Amino acid sequence: MATMLRLTCISILFGQLILFPSHASGTTTSGPIIGGCQIFPADNIWNTPVDNLPVDPRSQDYINSIGASVGLHPDFGSGEWNGFPIGIPYNVVSGSQPKLSVNFYYPGESDAGPYPIPNNPLIEGNPAAGDRHILIIDQDHCILYEVYDAWKEDDLWHGGSGAIFDLNSNNLRPAGWTSADAAGLPILPGLVRYAEVASGEINHALRFTVAQTRKAYIWPARHYASENTDLKVPPMGQRFRLKASYDISTFPAQIQVILRALKKYGMIVADNGSNWFISGVPDPSWDNDILVNQLKKVPGSAFEAVNVSPLLINSNSAQARQLDFKYHLELPVVLR
Repeated sequence: MATMLRLTCISILFGQLILFPSHASGTTTSGPIIGGCQIFPADNIWNTPVDNLPVDPRSQDYINSIGASVGLHPDFGSGEWNGFPIGIPYNVVSGSQPKLSVNFYYPGESDAGPYPIPNNPLIEGNPAAGDRHILIIDQDHCILYEVYDAWKEDDLWHGGSGAIFDLNSNNLRPAGWTSADAAGLPILPGLVRYAEVASGEINHALRFTVAQTRKAYIWPARHYASENTDLKVPPMGQRFRLKASYDISTFPAQIQVILRALKKYGMIVADNGSNWFISGVPDPSWDNDILVNQLKKVPGSAFEAVNVSPLLINSNSAQARQLDFKYHLELPVVLR
């Protein structure tokens, strides 16, 4: 007599492969912790692996538009570039830090504040040019404040746009709103930090830029910044990952940490900028030669666009469905 048994397996010898996603147990990590605050809940889309998700149907078009032969580039490091630290720094303040008004030139899509900007805050880049981001964590209340194009004049703070995020919440910006980033996303959760690389693990997605984006955004992004309607160009919020088959064994240990994160968590198109530039925090411990010379060896062709729709629960929330991909094999078993 023959009957059918359903067996769970992770390698295929024969038979039919069937993929059953189900709610996971223990598949999430806690996400990064900065200033004693977890950077969004463990089930936030930034903190959710994408290594088992399907490839987006337009993946090859997107890779070609960004540059299949163009290598990764770290937009962070040690020392200075043109006299200013390389990367996007952040500030950690107490809950008693006085809050200040910021005059935004995009007030309709900005959170009014006020913002707890400390004296002499760490600001990205050149005071006279660039994105001039200020990122601030209120470590007592676990609130993230981010400002784009910040500058101080006559003791008053000004900026392009500003966003405030409750780090204990999965709430997204209102649909169509920017943030301190073009995609309407928070910046801090996507930055590479030296401390996490030194620890041996990055447990979140990374932020990166591309030169051309589409006049569209997909979850979890909330805003576009382009008039380009070419479907071969990625929308804001598009997730990419390093292919599982890409061999990283010959890279230095610290570079492998970044590449493993790109395989597991991937990276999100967050802004218009240079192609394949991944964002991080300035730190004197970075070795710029290793960062640049090693990461540029990884070409765009080593990546693929990811379809994150299986993780979507609510388009107005960054909470991601946690999937445990179980491979089941149906085999005919003869019982005698």
